[in-house]
Amino acid sequence: MKKEKNVTGGIDVFRYGKIVLAFLMTMGVLAGCTGSAAPEEEIHTVLENAIQKESEFEKQQKPLVELENKEKELYEQITTLGMKEYDEIVKLSDEALASLDEREKLMEKERTSIKNSEKEFKKIDDHIEAIEEKQVKQEVQTLKGTMEKRYKNHEVLYTSYQTSLDYDRELYDLFKKEDLKMDELSAQIDKINSAYQAVIKANEEFNASTELYNKQKASFYKTAEIKTE
Repeated sequence: MKKEKNVTGGIDVFRYGKIVLAFLMTMGVLAGCTGSAAPEEEIHTVLENAIQKESEFEKQQKPLVELENKEKELYEQITTLGMKEYDEIVKLSDEALASLDEREKLMEKERTSIKNSEKEFKKIDDHIEAIEEKQVKQEVQTLKGTMEKRYKNHEVLYTSYQTSLDYDRELYDLFKKEDLKMDELSAQIDKINSAYQAVIKANEEFNASTELYNKQKASFYKTAEIKTE
């Protein structure tokens, strides 16, 4: 018997007026016998293995949220301090910068997970031409196109997220300036908000392609008579 996992997109976590991405995996169950070497079964194996490669999403979810909450608290503490407490502002800003570094490492792990999944998914090409049923083949080809788009969407999401991290770093470096001007701070906040709007859009597109892929995969299993439960 085989177990089949559905892919899921990101969930949005609010923090001091901005949006942060985290990923979460959910699991489903597939009940299909594997004794046959039919191309449909081989493709099922590829799909299952590709999603398994994305397991780092689930592993990074909790620590990412914890880092986000930590940064939110640090930000709120900094914004309540006056310049007479400059040393404390510097200390808190350094803590936030260290947290950002840790968050970036977690995101790199997630990206590596997606890249490994993409590499595994490409094996689907080895089996598509062997499918004899026209409708089944067409559904697999459609599913393939959707998953490839999903991988591209994730790359856009990752790039947008990295930009938001860079702008956050600039923000905390600004907090460490003794002669910080309000117009400098305001301009940086505008950059951050714009960056996170890009993250939101990329996240929505990634989620949409994920949802479509899962629907197309379910349709493929039904058409190919791969029993699920």
